[in-house]
Amino acid sequence: MNKVTLGSLGRLAIVLTLGAMPAMAQVAAEHGRPESSGGGMPQLDFANPWTIAQVVWMLIIFGALYFVMAQYALPQVEGVLAARRARIDGDLETAQAAKQRADAAMAEHQAATAKARAESQAAINTATQQAQAEAASRAEALNTKLAAQIEAAERQIAGARDAAMGALRQVATETADALVMRLIGSTDSAAVTKAVDRELAARPLAAGGRG
Repeated sequence: MNKVTLGSLGRLAIVLTLGAMPAMAQVAAEHGRPESSGGGMPQLDFANPWTIAQVVWMLIIFGALYFVMAQYALPQVEGVLAARRARIDGDLETAQAAKQRADAAMAEHQAATAKARAESQAAINTATQQAQAEAASRAEALNTKLAAQIEAAERQIAGARDAAMGALRQVATETADALVMRLIGSTDSAAVTKAVDRELAARPLAAGGRG
């Protein structure tokens, strides 16, 4: 309630009180007559100057109190209530805004977490596939290298074996030819060579070399 409304109500109350005073005086006069009542009501004896003075001072004091209340007390109360209402509304708006920001931050956090999880899973899958591909490539290269080394080693072994067999055949042929010459005084180189070849062919080393 503002000052204008309070002042209007105060003026209306004073006007009604002043307007009712003649009727009150008439009623008091009627009650104060000896023929209408035995003793009357001294509180409504407006013929008494003290009663009029008390009523006037009562109105003056009531008007002063009402003026003080309307001009100072009630506006301060209204200001306090308005400030409190504004503070409550501001706190509610602040809380609502904070809740909206918190909801938005939570949604952003959840979206960022889901995105990071998806990116990390994709990175892990890519790294796993790359590692598997690199491992397969390295294994294939190693197998190729080992196969080439084994083949080279086999060729070297075969060459060394063939060389050893050739040397052994020559040594055996020469030795057998010398022994036959010493035993019988003559030799048949072709027959000795065939005999040495038959003996060497019967040996596991020679058979393995031919296989």
